[in-house]
Amino acid sequence: MTLQDVVEQYGAAWNEEEAGARLKLLDGAWADGGVYCDPTANVEGRDALSAHIGGFRSLMAGARLELTSGIDEHNGFLRFAWKVIGADGNDVMEGVDFGELGPDGRITRIVGFFGPPPAQS
Repeated sequence: MTLQDVVEQYGAAWNEEEAGARLKLLDGAWADGGVYCDPTANVEGRDALSAHIGGFRSLMAGARLELTSGIDEHNGFLRFAWKVIGADGNDVMEGVDFGELGPDGRITRIVGFFGPPPAQS
């Protein structure tokens, strides 16, 4: 599986309503003990990430996540931008994920940031 495939499968998991199908997507993209961290959560493992995504799906019914950039990768690290589009078609939020890849090419860590970087003070 290419890096593009891995990230697209990970993104598709965020759009999947059904827990079993979501876990199947994560199985191909997410390492067994992978760690996900954003301003609202810090979870470890595929099941915990799937549950976190399920909570997001409940709060943001009908929303979808779309990749808004290419994937930048070097030395086993990656980054890409995304946005969440609400059920009404309006942009809800945007962010950037930074990650790390395992030897098998699956994601071992994602650290997500919401919104643009803060202004300099």
